[in-house]
Amino acid sequence: MSPPGAQLGLGTVWHRRLRPALHAFHYPGYFLLLPLRQLRARPCDALRRNRRGLLSFHDRDHGDGGGDALAWFDRLLLAEGVSDATGEVWLQTFPRVLGFAFKPVSFWYAHREDGSLAAVVAEVNNTFGERHVYLLDGPGLAFGQPQSARKVFHVSPFCRVEGDYTFRFDRRLDAQGQPAWCRAAVDLRDAQGLLLQTSQAGLLQPLTPGAVRRAFWGLPLMTFGVVLRIHWQALRLLCKRVPFFSKPSAPSELVSR
Repeated sequence: MSPPGAQLGLGTVWHRRLRPALHAFHYPGYFLLLPLRQLRARPCDALRRNRRGLLSFHDRDHGDGGGDALAWFDRLLLAEGVSDATGEVWLQTFPRVLGFAFKPVSFWYAHREDGSLAAVVAEVNNTFGERHVYLLDGPGLAFGQPQSARKVFHVSPFCRVEGDYTFRFDRRLDAQGQPAWCRAAVDLRDAQGLLLQTSQAGLLQPLTPGAVRRAFWGLPLMTFGVVLRIHWQALRLLCKRVPFFSKPSAPSELVSR
């Protein structure tokens, strides 16, 4: 059986805040799931890479902003002592839509040659143009198994930079063993307990020109909507009198574990 190629995920982004006021929302959306090593050898005709299009992927939107995101990722893992991630690297990320993108978080899944997970990286961007990387490579790293990281990076002015994230990544295969559904879930706990629950999930289909057109015309302003919804939800939180915290300095190191 040939390995799966680039995928398009159609699903939802979900968010729920428990304190000091209950606040929840979910929006339809889509994302890319890209096998970067495979695409280096065999580019996908439907993927507008480093070019404009209805949907496109630009390497400079990730890592150090250079022209080869996979090369940056491989260097990052080696610098952090992860030397066995020589299998496929899958990147779950929002595309650019009509050349525009804002990517609150992208997930990199680094596999060993035997297909097991060697590391997962959560690449987080905030609305101030800052970026931070959470590297997960703890014991028992696998799909369906939770992993934790200390929160060190400012994302929302309605949350202090404190507490711990719990990450969980799930995959479901079809009868032919091909990826059919995936989810990335991130919860935040502080000293009082569970504060936030978030997830991005979707059904997967091969990235084809037809799939690109259907996704675009179904939600033609999706990435513009991401930014608008962030500000709309911020206004709703202000109306609910959720405390507002000033932005601290970014971490001195790009990577935390």
